[in-house]
Amino acid sequence: MKHPLALALSVALATSLSAVAPAAANEGAQSETQATNVNASNPFFSESPLPLRYPQFDKIQDSDFAPGFDRGMSEHLAEVEAIANNPEPATFENTILALEQSGDVLNRTATVFFSLLGADTNDTRQKLQAEYAPKLSAHSDAISLNPKLFERIQALYEQRDSLGLDAQGVRLVERYHTDFVRAGAKLDEDQKARLREINGELAKLGTEFSQNVLKEVNASAITVDTVEELDGLSEGAIAAAREAAKSRGLDGKYVITLQNTTGQPPNTYLTNRELRQKLHEASVARGSRGNEFDNTGIVSQVLKLRAERSKMLGYDTHAEYVLADETAKNPEAVNAMLQRLAPAAVANARREGALLQAMIDKEQAAKGEPSFELQPWDWAFYAEKVRQDQYAFDESELKPYFEMKNVLENGVFHAANQLYGISFKERTDLPKYHPDTWTYDVFDKDGSQLAIFIFDPYARDSKRGGAWMNSYVSQSELEGTKPVVANHQNIPKPSEGEPTLLTWDEVTTMFHEFGHALHGMFSDVKYPMFSGTSVPRDFVEFPSQVNEMWADWPSVLANYAKHHETGEPMPQELLDKVVAAAQFNQGFATTEYLGAAMIDQEYHQLTADQLPDADEVMDFEAAALEKVGLDYDPVPPRYRTPYFSHIMGGYAAGYYAYIWSEVLDANTVKWIEENGGLTTANGDRFRKALLSQGGSKDALQLFSDFTGGGEPRIEPLLERRGLGTPVSDDSAAPDAADAAIPEERPAGN
Repeated sequence: MKHPLALALSVALATSLSAVAPAAANEGAQSETQATNVNASNPFFSESPLPLRYPQFDKIQDSDFAPGFDRGMSEHLAEVEAIANNPEPATFENTILALEQSGDVLNRTATVFFSLLGADTNDTRQKLQAEYAPKLSAHSDAISLNPKLFERIQALYEQRDSLGLDAQGVRLVERYHTDFVRAGAKLDEDQKARLREINGELAKLGTEFSQNVLKEVNASAITVDTVEELDGLSEGAIAAAREAAKSRGLDGKYVITLQNTTGQPPNTYLTNRELRQKLHEASVARGSRGNEFDNTGIVSQVLKLRAERSKMLGYDTHAEYVLADETAKNPEAVNAMLQRLAPAAVANARREGALLQAMIDKEQAAKGEPSFELQPWDWAFYAEKVRQDQYAFDESELKPYFEMKNVLENGVFHAANQLYGISFKERTDLPKYHPDTWTYDVFDKDGSQLAIFIFDPYARDSKRGGAWMNSYVSQSELEGTKPVVANHQNIPKPSEGEPTLLTWDEVTTMFHEFGHALHGMFSDVKYPMFSGTSVPRDFVEFPSQVNEMWADWPSVLANYAKHHETGEPMPQELLDKVVAAAQFNQGFATTEYLGAAMIDQEYHQLTADQLPDADEVMDFEAAALEKVGLDYDPVPPRYRTPYFSHIMGGYAAGYYAYIWSEVLDANTVKWIEENGGLTTANGDRFRKALLSQGGSKDALQLFSDFTGGGEPRIEPLLERRGLGTPVSDDSAAPDAADAAIPEERPAGN
């Protein structure tokens, strides 16, 4: 499990990343009453008796969370005070290990609460989140700003090389010292008081932001009067829209719900251009409409508070503060990478846009109607037409071959079995937090149990957007624990009795998230601090991106790409087209991503007095895109500021991490392809050198250990994305000295 200090420090991030459902005005969390109902039956007060300490979802009630938090914080602070006031000189055992093993009740409570807040929230959990986010922030500060505790950690840090510790033990002392210093342990008392105020306010604002995001998603859903307006959608999508309307009391109508990205999937298929425009405009307006869910004021406050805090901690900007603890090390390194990619990406997107415009002109001429200029709501629709024209297939041809459970078991699991020798067996005896989940035992190649895996695929109003992995129990030799991990997606649930057929993007997302799961399941470290995905934010996406390579690996694809009705394999001709189309629309995909990544950096590389006020946020965003050359109107950023949940949470100044990690990924995939591909030898090497190590070693050293040394280079990424040659003459990704992929430092989506 994650050690309690790391948990306390990350709780505020979790509050900003977890989405919640709208609260009913006459309902609420009776937290004060709940807090008094402390009794031995609370499942958080003792270790779960279920296999691998799997949570007792059938016994956990919402009324258990407040007592769990209250008792957990009280016990944890008592443990910390005992460590800080120990009259004996500081030792590794009585200080560092004691901290690693403290806070069990808080850890259990917070892990389940924040996991469920993202996966299946409700009114009560929303109110608990609002109430406890600032309390948990204050709890974190009470530990990290404890002067006596830091004095002990400082003493051990200064003598770390003479304590007789192994490399992982030395690294643990260093990590504690770094975490405390970055949390403000060296500030004077006045500064600490102000830091506590800032952290509490940020926790409160982060909660409000995340709640507004989901409320706006629900409030911005598009109601459609007739089925004719939905022309182009599949029968399953129309049925889902009918059910969504019915659930809102709109019988006879249809409701298209929004996803949290700017682009909305139905726009790939809707022939009604007016409806496409309406859907897009509803999407981009979220959070900046001046209504009760407007997030622009919250964004402005958060950015200024972060900048003030960073300055107090010795950094000019929040980006400098964040990046100092990542593999990137500084904003200059991130800027160098993004600026090299942006011109090629936009140029490619403009070439793609010209092809789409030609398709529009051709179609309009054939109908004898005037043409129109390509707009954002047209892109996905005409991109699909160009795909059909150039590669002679469309997404609808693929979906019958991608039945969800078959993709999971005969694709994702099959690849893991072939590569690592692990196997899976579904079990139905363990309790579920939601009926739409599946649970699997995971066995190692020697037959011993490795982990438990939870799969939660479907979208629902109580679930935040996107896809992610989280750990309910993390591996640790010290704690004697094995992993319980979960993957979450937002796949539309079909009508009762209908199969769940996936898009290619949903298939690759499933492989991606399972890469995170493997990172958690293969963890083999001593200390909770280093378990699983506890690696730098700009490294955590690397192993998951590598796992995407198996989605279209010929032997894996052939094993799962089978028609859901006939069982017939996908025709080889169609398989070939899927692979051939891999670079299709990459200019668009890279440009929309880079737009969001650069907006993130533009905000966080400024001082407090340079940041926009609430009424300036959207203009600032537009100016930032223009400044970096990403103001190509048909391709808006993947997220606009008011619903950019990543940067209001754990990816603040860190959204670049996906493309940064993809450089490492592309180099690694190339190495694997050149060394035999899907072999147990490659799997064993990747597991031993990287996946099992968690955060116990320098991140880039792990990359080097696997590949055999050498600097990561940018060419494999450019080749993969079809972006041609890099902008600079030197196409190598600069090393640490050159500031592009420097050296080392929690889990990712």
